[in-house]
Amino acid sequence: MKWSALPLLAAASPALAAVHEIWWNITYVENANPDGLQPRRVIGVNGTWPPPPIDVTTNDLLLVHATNSIDEPSSLHHHGMFFNSTSWMDGAVGVSQCGIPKGSTFDYVVPINSSGQWGTYWVHAHASGQYVDGLRAPVVIHPEKEVHSYDEEFTIVLGDWYHDQHADLLKEFVSIANPGGAEPVPDSALIYFAQNGSYLGPISGTNPDPVTSAVGFNENATLPFQPGKTYRLRVVNTSAFAAFFFWIDGHDMRIIEADGVDTEESPIDLISVTVAQRYSVLVTARNDTNANWAIHANMDTDMFDTVPPALNPNVTSSITYSSSASLTDLGTVDEYHDVDDLSLVPIQVVPLQPADRTIELEVSFDTMDDGTNHAMFNMITYNTPLVPGVFSELTLGDNATVANAYGPTAFVLDHLTVFDIVLKNGDAGKHPFHLHGHQMQLVGRAEDYTSDDPTLNPPLNNSQPNPMRRDTVQVPSMNSVTLRVVADNPGVWFFHCHIEWHLEVGLAVTFVEAPLVAQQRGQLPQFMIDQCHALDELTSGNAAGHASTTDLSGLPAGPFPQRNGWHPKGIGAMFGCVFTATLGMATVVWYTLGGHISEEEMEHEAREHQEAKDRRGRLFGLLKRGS
Repeated sequence: MKWSALPLLAAASPALAAVHEIWWNITYVENANPDGLQPRRVIGVNGTWPPPPIDVTTNDLLLVHATNSIDEPSSLHHHGMFFNSTSWMDGAVGVSQCGIPKGSTFDYVVPINSSGQWGTYWVHAHASGQYVDGLRAPVVIHPEKEVHSYDEEFTIVLGDWYHDQHADLLKEFVSIANPGGAEPVPDSALIYFAQNGSYLGPISGTNPDPVTSAVGFNENATLPFQPGKTYRLRVVNTSAFAAFFFWIDGHDMRIIEADGVDTEESPIDLISVTVAQRYSVLVTARNDTNANWAIHANMDTDMFDTVPPALNPNVTSSITYSSSASLTDLGTVDEYHDVDDLSLVPIQVVPLQPADRTIELEVSFDTMDDGTNHAMFNMITYNTPLVPGVFSELTLGDNATVANAYGPTAFVLDHLTVFDIVLKNGDAGKHPFHLHGHQMQLVGRAEDYTSDDPTLNPPLNNSQPNPMRRDTVQVPSMNSVTLRVVADNPGVWFFHCHIEWHLEVGLAVTFVEAPLVAQQRGQLPQFMIDQCHALDELTSGNAAGHASTTDLSGLPAGPFPQRNGWHPKGIGAMFGCVFTATLGMATVVWYTLGGHISEEEMEHEAREHQEAKDRRGRLFGLLKRGS
């Protein structure tokens, strides 16, 4: 299906903007083996893997022509980008689009030039877990003038890696054979580098796998440093599951950016980077070239139910000062720790506005009534609607302001409402949460949200002049975080755990912002409706496809938590058992006491019993003799 992007470009592109145009053919790539352990089929771009890094400036309007050549609907989500008033370009299947049919092309218009954004981002599939199979790449946006000074920069891509296909792993994960919900543990970890829109090749003299031989991975990857120079390292975690602890032997680091937000310099010895987060650090090279130094990226194995014996969770690459120098590897650190992101100070000041509304979301996991393990916010698991949320918002008219029309996991917000998300993690594991289309202000954290102790569950400080902002936040077990958001972006936006396995089992909600304003500002491109029809998907009405705020018949729902405790059927069964037992005991007592039976009746009954016994004895004797 062909269409023209010119109308959207004209609306989104100021006269001085440059159109940065790229063509991505989403394809399978056979026998990729980046970890050197096992070749497998991956999803790449233009027949290669990994997909190419994207490098643009704040004056660019990015136009990505994405053609789907794999066997199922696909999409691309430019993680962290605002898509102000064009949320149908966000790439989240089931929320902003139906998916790109096989053989079709979707032209993603990413209006960087009007977004006011720069920094470190990434792009990945948001359909059927395809980024687990490899459809993911870093994105760097350069401003006209950087806040911090440095001589050169590199992008460091971290990721977990599975040897099996996502679809096969998902079947094992969502299964009655896995009632505890143990996630698939990665088979290995990857670290590789990019600069100026290209990946760095392998170390000279090594023999990498031929399919990915243009890129250096792990011990075959190195960063060339020159003495005395200062480098910006952009660290991106593209994993499906694993968080990483990252540090460099023999070098100090200073954080200067988190998730596209420039910060004041913050010295740190190691950074914890959870799934989908990004950090930039400044590293000043040493003044000598006597040694090369190890770069460490250790997976956070506390998140894994088990650590398989074959798994090496700690990968290393290197900084090279001299090809003739030896590598210095100081081994692991004494103790891991998380980045205190509340203490980071954004360069660009955004005052904290008072909140108009509070939405509490509590995380839980449980074995459900169908025997599988699912995730829930407020005891409800997310199901993909039959109509993508953006389509409902733009086709329901005045009824678009009714939250029920979008299903049980949606919240409707008035335009410019300032709202708090109080995110409570009642699960035993850590979780990274991402809000599409926004940056969230980190207002406060609690170490135990159930506690009355103010040292563990402190009150919010609403007088903060400039709290930290980011688009992806980690919440440890039994912790909470309060996130303040301004509903200034009309559209429908996904909020979900970025561990792909947890999204697959329902740890998500949607925020429907300013429906009537969204209807005034734009309409869906016809090609998107056509692509939905090609997939036999609905394109109008409520979440179930009806022109109603109450009729959600046909909308997928459940599974539901098991109904433990006393319910009507159980109460009835127990009453029956107790009544029968009581009646039996009363009968025994009644007979023991003789009841109203006379002595003559008792003697008659005894004679009949004896005669029956004698007859059975004679019959038994005949049978025995005739045998």
